[in-house]
Amino acid sequence: MDLKSFTLVFVSVFLAEIGDKTQIATMVFATDKAVSKYIVFAAASTALVLAAGIGVLAGSFVSNYFGQKLLNNIAGIAFILIGLLLVWRGL
Repeated sequence: MDLKSFTLVFVSVFLAEIGDKTQIATMVFATDKAVSKYIVFAAASTALVLAAGIGVLAGSFVSNYFGQKLLNNIAGIAFILIGLLLVWRGL
């Protein structure tokens, strides 16, 4: 296993998910006393694994048509635009 790649992906995704709407939704479900916390954990974990799987499949598909450098640039620009939009709407 490529530990460097694993660590990079793990840290990037982990930091992106902290405080994300997904984590907030999971926290809200966990506040329901009638719902087992194990069920909330299992359902949220399964959903995140499935979403990650879709991301891997989509990335594999798109990489057949576009180079990694172009995709990195597009992703970077998209993140910057989203950040600017969030700052602009917050003002």
